[in-house]
Amino acid sequence: MMLSSRSETGLRAVLVLLGAITTLPVVALVHVGILDWNYGVADPDPMTQALLQHRGMLQLLLGAAIVWSAFYPPVRLAAALAAVVGKSTFLALILPNAAIRGDLSPLSIWFDLACIVVLGVLAARLIVRGRHATAS
Repeated sequence: MMLSSRSETGLRAVLVLLGAITTLPVVALVHVGILDWNYGVADPDPMTQALLQHRGMLQLLLGAAIVWSAFYPPVRLAAALAAVVGKSTFLALILPNAAIRGDLSPLSIWFDLACIVVLGVLAARLIVRGRHATAS
């Protein structure tokens, strides 16, 4: 996707910000208390703790891919699609269930929704531009 240098700089800043925030659940690996703030899980049983810590590691990997895509455009589509699918799946599992939805940080819900929109638009533009480039 060819952008002006100003647009490319802005896109990079957005991708770095979204990627960096996406990585934050990894803190659960070293500070289990974050699970209470982020997910409303104050004293998790060992399996729940392990699963949420593993989710933190997966979020680290996803966030790193988004940041990488800021500086290496060939991975932008894959990183954007992975984030849209992952974050959409998480919200689809959480939002319909009022019992667990109330425990999730509203900031987390809004951030994931914003990522889905921004990265979804980016992915759609990359797909359309890719089709135009191959048709030319």
